[in-house]
Amino acid sequence: MALETLEPTVWETRLLRLAHHALDHESINEPVYNGREHLAQAYEYCAVITKHHSRTFYLASGLLPKDQRQAARALYAFCRVSDDLVDKESENQHQRILQWRQESLANHPPIYNLVALAWADTRANFNIPRRYAEQLLDGVTSDLVHSRYETFSELAQYCYGVASTVGLMAMHIVGYDGHKAIPYAIKLGVALQLTNILRDVQEDWENGRLYLPLEELRMFNLTEEDIAAGIIDHRWRAFMRFQIRRARQLYAEALPGVAMLGKNGRFAIAAAAELYRAILDDIEAHDYDVFSRRAHTTKQEKMAHLPGIWWRSKTNQYIHLVDKPVHTQPALVACSHQSPIETENLYAVPQG
Repeated sequence: MALETLEPTVWETRLLRLAHHALDHESINEPVYNGREHLAQAYEYCAVITKHHSRTFYLASGLLPKDQRQAARALYAFCRVSDDLVDKESENQHQRILQWRQESLANHPPIYNLVALAWADTRANFNIPRRYAEQLLDGVTSDLVHSRYETFSELAQYCYGVASTVGLMAMHIVGYDGHKAIPYAIKLGVALQLTNILRDVQEDWENGRLYLPLEELRMFNLTEEDIAAGIIDHRWRAFMRFQIRRARQLYAEALPGVAMLGKNGRFAIAAAAELYRAILDDIEAHDYDVFSRRAHTTKQEKMAHLPGIWWRSKTNQYIHLVDKPVHTQPALVACSHQSPIETENLYAVPQG
């Protein structure tokens, strides 16, 4: 019999410790002096990177005031370059990653590195803990040594490193109402990365990676051979329904945190969350086929969502969700490890 827990799960507690450790970790962000004449060019370059790689984030960040908009796009560019060094570089990869780590975390990076220059200026202007950036780099480079995750708990820690850290840094850019906002940012990051994982199953497989928890695949009687063959049957549909339900639950638990953000940042963060969540609808609409197509939302669909998101953020509708405990509808439900999940118990998932 499935049991719901009203307390934070083990993976949530672990991620909260990581987030608070970053805040307690002393680091000094010094103002950029050398190369200040290149900052405008550096921020423009970050905007170009953002627009090229993520129209959704570019659109969402465009809703911010200029200084916050520039900072958000510098954050995105830092994350994008970090990710590409792992995914797309092969020649002298280890050396280039070490060099990027050193330059991107420096208070005074070389002026030829425009992304690092804009990112250093952003960290100094918005007092972003350097440890969050270090955690992101650790998460991204873990792809070099880990290509599989046995449990959701292990996957959640990876999601924290590559996604929740982004939200935690973004909170410093848009402003936030104290430490109580941190659990919501963590959950939103996990939800966003889970959406990525579900969308990119085929692409990740072709790159030799499988982020879907192996334990949960077995519970739905799925194997890696099924993933390789791109089989869409009752097992895969049940598995994907479960994964999408959990991702949506995490979005639902995370969105009340929008009310704890600075007024100028609510629309942008809510837009990023709700527009990304819509990718799950597209996966469902195409019968959970993530093998022959990449799920997405069109520009017209994005624009259709924005008025409602604007109204909810402008009138701060998310605040009405804050009084409800974060764990009243937990994203994880405990079940036995002993047998595969039956159809009537689709939404159970092992503890971890």
